Amino acid sequence: MLSGSQNNLDFSLSGGWMNRFVDAQLDEWAASQARKPLIVRGARQVGKTWSIRALGARRFADTLTVDLERHTEWHRIFDGNLDPRRIVGELEIVTGKRVVPGQTLLFIDEIQACSRAITALRYFFEEMPELHVVAAGSLLEFALGGYSVPVGRVQYMEMYPMTFVETLWAAGNDAAVRTVTAMPPVDPGAAVHTFLMDEVRRYCFVGGMPEAVAAWQEGRRIADVFDIHAALCASLRDDFGKYSTRANPRVMDQVLVAAAESVGSQVKYSRLAPDFSGPQIKAALELLTRARILRRVVSTNPSGLPLGAGARESRFKLLLVDIGLWQHLRGVTPAEFMRRDLLAIHRGAMAEQFVGQEIAASQGGQIYYWSRDARGSSAEVDYLAVCDGRIYAVEVKSGPAGKLRSLHMLLSGEYPNIAGGLVFQDGSHADLPDQRLTFLPLYNAWAATGGVVQRYQ
Repeated sequence: MLSGSQNNLDFSLSGGWMNRFVDAQLDEWAASQARKPLIVRGARQVGKTWSIRALGARRFADTLTVDLERHTEWHRIFDGNLDPRRIVGELEIVTGKRVVPGQTLLFIDEIQACSRAITALRYFFEEMPELHVVAAGSLLEFALGGYSVPVGRVQYMEMYPMTFVETLWAAGNDAAVRTVTAMPPVDPGAAVHTFLMDEVRRYCFVGGMPEAVAAWQEGRRIADVFDIHAALCASLRDDFGKYSTRANPRVMDQVLVAAAESVGSQVKYSRLAPDFSGPQIKAALELLTRARILRRVVSTNPSGLPLGAGARESRFKLLLVDIGLWQHLRGVTPAEFMRRDLLAIHRGAMAEQFVGQEIAASQGGQIYYWSRDARGSSAEVDYLAVCDGRIYAVEVKSGPAGKLRSLHMLLSGEYPNIAGGLVFQDGSHADLPDQRLTFLPLYNAWAATGGVVQRYQ
């Protein structure tokens, strides 16, 4: 991680302002002779549809988009037998488009609206493998939970909101991208460091939802961006009613707001929705995490890999899917956009949400933290990250190393396999080898915790 060469990423791509790291993953899938139908997962509005359509424009002569949420009448095509050639033939008729394997990308959008379409993917793999088929949906986990696709017949890819690095890339600042992704880290100089920290502050308010990023880059006001956050949160809440048989929408709303207020703290169910029962709260939280709106950060014993082997599922913290939406749910106003002391806002919760969001993207899945409750020696370290097969302890702080009591305890205690500690803060890069610590600016969070293009599963 910190000892290697600069990440081998190409930041010179063109063909649209909204370049994403997922583009390389999608291109790799499209070019593979061993590909399977691809299911792209992710929360609402993270850019799944845009990126898949961009793939179609880059790599194919045509894209046939089948939106099963908008065109419910097309669900009938997936009734009866699931012969892929019959399905394709009927899709050609209702859309007026010809499907040519190798030249056409078949994109089934909002596939969770039709469970039979999910089942059909296995037959595309078995009987029509020459056709490129990709599916996406905003609430896929609900559909997949009750209607599984046989293992080995499909591939999965996870999409996240745009990382800080991706927003720099989208803005065309390739030089800044090379600076913040250089590993080992480089000293950019005082002026560049100030610029990059200002960009981090901007990202913490704009966030990584593509619509908000686009609005900001078009020169719109921060108040306009906040309006987009409000609309996106309203859209998420509109989905709550669809699952009222599984969880009370009122409980889901309370849990969502309480989760935003508790970032950085261990969750206690009773505080998430005090007026409701434990089972109601747990059901609401489960739905919010399955919808990718919330992410659990689970406490674990970092004695070895995989980190999940020592996890205590009952002890966890929560992150929001996006820091911009987190700001909205916290009631942050445009006036606070002018503040420069990020680590002081909300007692450091903003910086912890930022770093956690970057780690979630860099690690490509579940993230963890360490905690210990013992008489007279309780301790907690914000995150754990695995890079090149080694475990790193991660802390988000502004103070000097001498104040990092929990981090020192973890590094000097019973876990000798931990490679070292990473401290993300608003200052510049510094190594303290005698304490096994590396201090890094916040803008290095994604790259320093293993940020590379995540391969599809």
